[in-house]
Amino acid sequence: MTRASDTQGPTRDHARDAMLSKEGLPGWLDPVVRAVETVRPTQLSRFLPPADGAGRQSAVLILFGDGTREDGPGGAEAGRGPELLLMERAGSLRSHPGQPAFPGGALDPEDGDPRGDGPLRAALREAEEETGLDPAGVQLFGVLPKLYIPVSGFVVTPVLAWWREPTPVGVVDPAETARVFKVPVADLTDPANRVTTVHPSGHRGPAFLVESALVWGFTAGIIDRLLHFAGWERPWDREKQVPLDWRA
Repeated sequence: MTRASDTQGPTRDHARDAMLSKEGLPGWLDPVVRAVETVRPTQLSRFLPPADGAGRQSAVLILFGDGTREDGPGGAEAGRGPELLLMERAGSLRSHPGQPAFPGGALDPEDGDPRGDGPLRAALREAEEETGLDPAGVQLFGVLPKLYIPVSGFVVTPVLAWWREPTPVGVVDPAETARVFKVPVADLTDPANRVTTVHPSGHRGPAFLVESALVWGFTAGIIDRLLHFAGWERPWDREKQVPLDWRA
């Protein structure tokens, strides 16, 4: 006799895999695709989901775009190159107020199975609600292992995507989002923009000074590991520090 538990796993995986596609991705994303396929949870963070299943299921969208084109010197067009979509959380929010972050949030019941395609649907839904992007132009291509944020109790599934057909983005609800911005990957890999944050508790972590923002915490940790395992990381001064206060 086949038990229900014997069939649920493949069914969940099939539903999730049906939403993922690597077809037509730009070549510059190949190192990221390889990293996603091989990285292990402990290589991303020392904070992993509790074994007892505790924690609030959530997801974030790590959205790579080809980069917008801008007017360069003499009126010539100059591209910013590959970039990531980030947002700054409203200062009034209870969880991680004022922090730059990937679009995302907690799963709703209508998103589906947290162990299957639920996190993918939640990442797209939250990104649309927070930035106004059109999910139809977003191609999901990978999922990183679930990670844990102890301070807020979130179990986070990072969902990676390519912005195949970019659409305008901006603040949808000021109560949730302070601003929406895109960061060139070249700026993230620039050693001049890299620092180490130091919390009064003694915790140290990678951070980025980009687009008039200090990107730190969970978001910076994921970016740091992606740059490393994709082979994009450049040597940087880890002793260059930025102190945080107890409210961080």
